[in-house]
Amino acid sequence: MSSENEIEVAEEERTPLLPAQYDPNQNQNCKNTSVSSVPNQRVASLDVFRGLTVALMILVDDVGKAFPSLNHSPWFGLTLADFVMPFFLFGVGVSIALVFKKPLNKQSATKKVILRTIKLFLLGVLVQGGYFHGRGNLSYGVDLNRIRWLGVLQRISIGYLLASISELWLVNNTILVNSPASYVRKYFIQWVFSLLLCSVYLSLLYSLYVPNWKFEHSNLLGSGLASIIENIHCEVRGSLEPPCNAVGYIDRLVIGEHHMYQRPVYRRTKECSVNSPDYGPLPPHSPVWCLAPFDPEGILSSLMASITCFMGLQFGHILVLLQGHKQRVLIWSAFSFSLLAIGSILQILGIPVSKALYTLSYMFITAGASGLVLTVIYYIVDIEHLRKPTVILQWMGMNALIVYALAACDIFTAVIQGFYWRSPENNLVDATEALLQTIFHSEKWGTLAFVIVEILFWGLFAGFLHKKGIYIKL
Repeated sequence: MSSENEIEVAEEERTPLLPAQYDPNQNQNCKNTSVSSVPNQRVASLDVFRGLTVALMILVDDVGKAFPSLNHSPWFGLTLADFVMPFFLFGVGVSIALVFKKPLNKQSATKKVILRTIKLFLLGVLVQGGYFHGRGNLSYGVDLNRIRWLGVLQRISIGYLLASISELWLVNNTILVNSPASYVRKYFIQWVFSLLLCSVYLSLLYSLYVPNWKFEHSNLLGSGLASIIENIHCEVRGSLEPPCNAVGYIDRLVIGEHHMYQRPVYRRTKECSVNSPDYGPLPPHSPVWCLAPFDPEGILSSLMASITCFMGLQFGHILVLLQGHKQRVLIWSAFSFSLLAIGSILQILGIPVSKALYTLSYMFITAGASGLVLTVIYYIVDIEHLRKPTVILQWMGMNALIVYALAACDIFTAVIQGFYWRSPENNLVDATEALLQTIFHSEKWGTLAFVIVEILFWGLFAGFLHKKGIYIKL
């Protein structure tokens, strides 16, 4: 995210999340009718939830510099931007439960899941691996020795794979759920599997020995470009600080420092930036690890991130198994508040909230928040049927993959900026942003206005695709 559902990948062949495509013009005359009992309707609230997540990603990515408090927390803590990734993963879990709610040919479905995982992972490498240099650098291409292998879509693909495989192979579909006990029996093995993933993460995070290490970075000396080797002293276990945690150690060991994210969030900490919590010059006597790479979507932390998908799965199971709106809302609310409470207790007990490490407390708090937001949207959209105010978000959610790739990854913006008059600064994007800053007499508020216009543009663009029946799938 730096800046999350397939995005669209969980919808089999653009099969609706429930059997048939939702018709926004369909007359809804019975508010007590269960969504899952109406075979010709999708869960519109899930599309809105997905669209809200994409819109939120665009917002925090593009206004983070103007409003650093909205950007990702430099290391420990929680900001608005830190909810985006969990929202994506949570939505993936809900979608998987709906897609695989009926018995399928497990072998065929598994092949499709693996193929989609590979395609989503490769798309992530393409859009986040460094090939598209983005705004402010109108070029493309990347040195294969420095391509970034991990990223947002790659993490989503990992969570999607693990949750989908568990839903296909670890759920006892012969059990009819008619009581809490039968519910537990049906999904018990799946829960054990998720606990195993969580245990592996915690065991490695707190017990893996992190040795001393070194990294290479470039520094301008005179008129030449020189490489400098820096040594980091660790020799510890269980550290959660930026230089010596097991998450970074495993990434350096497996994928190498050159293939990791080169501008990590801890460069905005007080130790590493005079403009903290924003990026800025290094303070005097700053630690050498400030210049070291760190991937926020690392291998080990992705194991814990996948647990958010499993949390979403449980919400999806409730949506499939229960027929009444009131039951769903009550159970979802109780589940969400319980997750928030557990996360808060863990934080009090000494497990800090960190998006970069995807700590256990962070997972519980953000999963609980995801559940509450989905519950509110479900009540507004699918119970009260107040769909007009959220239609733009719904359109974005129904074509979230293309909006993410073109907008959140700055591909469209970079293309538009490639057309300019006489100098690169005279392009439509920069001119529009400068105009809004002039109107609002503030660079910060002008930037915010520009981002809101950008979100509306992408919502209308997604609506145009929806009206034409165009959906981008993997």
